[in-house]
Amino acid sequence: MAAESTRFDHVTPLGYKRGVCRRADDEPAEGIDVIEANYTVTGMTCDHCARSVTDEISKINTVSDVSVNLPTGAVTVCSSEPVNDVDVRAAVEEAGYELATK
Repeated sequence: MAAESTRFDHVTPLGYKRGVCRRADDEPAEGIDVIEANYTVTGMTCDHCARSVTDEISKINTVSDVSVNLPTGAVTVCSSEPVNDVDVRAAVEEAGYELATK
């Protein structure tokens, strides 16, 4: 029997992966299928920086969760559809920071 095809099958070759968004209590959100994309943001030095980046990326349509690791600059974006890197770059720049090349 062939594996079941999903709407996410086409995104893996693009560098995205299926993931599970987390709720505020850090528990997986049941039944939510998401695409996870990872980025690196440079120039963040404090919690305010991370919140600014999170707030701007969260405004992108279909984004359901943004997680920022301040010490490393790693940003994980969860969304219901693939997020355009140009949109992420614009959001990061609007927050006053720079998106490193993937």
